[in-house]
Amino acid sequence: MATEQELQSLFNTLDTNQDGKVSINELFLSPGLSAIISAETGVSSPQELIATHGNEDGSITFEQLKRVVQETGNLN
Repeated sequence: MATEQELQSLFNTLDTNQDGKVSINELFLSPGLSAIISAETGVSSPQELIATHGNEDGSITFEQLKRVVQETGNLN
């Protein structure tokens, strides 16, 4: 379980170009952080996360990610 602040910090770390979105490429560049995201969202792979909950451009915003984590009951 993560707090919103911890989730935001993780998101900011993944968002290497600081555009407010985490792309599939950014997720693949940090496999350890991707594993944490997978654990918190219950989604098995970055591709599934983006395809199911992300944008058509192959990215996910913090609000989208937060919603997924909330739906799985992993947000304090």
